[in-house]
Amino acid sequence: MKLYIGNKNYSSWSMRPWVLMRQCGIDFEEVMVRFDSFDAGSAFKTALQGVSPTGKVPVLVDDDGLAVWDTLAIAEFLAERHPEKALWPHDARRRALARAMCAEMHSGFGALRSHCPQSLEARLPEVGARLMAERADVRADLARLIALWEQALALSGGPFLFGAFSIPDAYFAPVAGRILTYGLPVSAPVAAWIERLWAAPGVAAWVADALAEQDFLDFEEPYRSGR
Repeated sequence: MKLYIGNKNYSSWSMRPWVLMRQCGIDFEEVMVRFDSFDAGSAFKTALQGVSPTGKVPVLVDDDGLAVWDTLAIAEFLAERHPEKALWPHDARRRALARAMCAEMHSGFGALRSHCPQSLEARLPEVGARLMAERADVRADLARLIALWEQALALSGGPFLFGAFSIPDAYFAPVAGRILTYGLPVSAPVAAWIERLWAAPGVAAWVADALAEQDFLDFEEPYRSGR
């Protein structure tokens, strides 16, 4: 399988399936499509022609050429293809909760995503402090995230959201990165989970690659490139 991704420093959507596959030992070939512009004639869009029907990353191309271009669809496809990896929790009730959490992340938290764009190499606690003081919508998004994570950790007992590393951990990894970048305040259980998450081999490998990229872009650009 081939996984097409964007710059690791910025592409939060690419991070999710890459981390999941790397952490859980699913073999794939990485195809990096670096951002230059999202215009129709850009090198980025040109490289994805004939690969992704949306012209966005990430997109997973299976051995027989099937393209799966949505992060939740990729996660479900991998879970069905590799049942031995237990990518969703075994328990049906916890599996339903895990799916609901990922779906909420997929479509929600727009304020936090908009005002705290992913930039793994940056440390911007002063920006985070200003946002927490001035933006009620960012505070609300953060409070909801903390509540979700605390609920899952309390049910499972850790070390990850549903015990063993699973799709929700990969799905929330980019938001954990934003908390570190912007120095956003979280509870002690959440801070401990983020520390464990950042030490997980799949996440650590992505972050190391992101820090090594060196082709950092204009921070004002909104780097959300897919779903």
